[in-house]
Amino acid sequence: MAEKSKLWYLENFNLFQGLNKESMEKLNKITSMKEFPKNQPIYFANEPSDAIFFLKKGRVKLTRTSPDGKEMILTLVNPGEVFGELGFVDDGERTDYAIALDECLICAISKDDFRKFVEENPELNRRITKLIGFKLRKFSERIEELVFKDAQQRVISFLFSLADNYGKHIGDEIVVKPFLTHQDIAELTACSRQTVNSILTDLREQGYIKFDRRKLIIQNKYKLEEFLK
Repeated sequence: MAEKSKLWYLENFNLFQGLNKESMEKLNKITSMKEFPKNQPIYFANEPSDAIFFLKKGRVKLTRTSPDGKEMILTLVNPGEVFGELGFVDDGERTDYAIALDECLICAISKDDFRKFVEENPELNRRITKLIGFKLRKFSERIEELVFKDAQQRVISFLFSLADNYGKHIGDEIVVKPFLTHQDIAELTACSRQTVNSILTDLREQGYIKFDRRKLIIQNKYKLEEFLK
């Protein structure tokens, strides 16, 4: 991949908006870009938190495994987002796994290089601190959702989250591409795959959604929202 292409990708991350040309050229030199095939691990739990990643293309899932071996997806990372950033403030080992959900294009920078770069760009320090605070708040909201919502509400809430990130309004419908497997949705919503299948099938039979392996269509957003009240 040409260096010019890598610089272009970096310039299109919101985190780096407004940095001068000299700073962007330096960032370009201290980052590397790599393609990851679908389902390939990017990092593992218990590894040193020695790098920070910027996702340009594809989706990444961050997961944790319970002592009994059950996997739970913590969140999905979308293009233009940062992950592994807690290593910026924590020198401990990683507690999650990062796995490519699709074919991904990822920029990586060592934690030490990034710290030096941030010291030279004080505005970036404010942005990364704000980003980490936002991520921690989202994790807190996710825990509350798992505690206080039933299985159907968790699945519907997740469908709305997909629609917000990937949806396109076509008339009165929202079309989301690509859709996830029932197993991935189960891991994201702390349900069994069978429960997810039952909920989605029931919502389809009632005319709220349509779905197949490639896409999700939310047909009646406002009526579907009634389930969350």
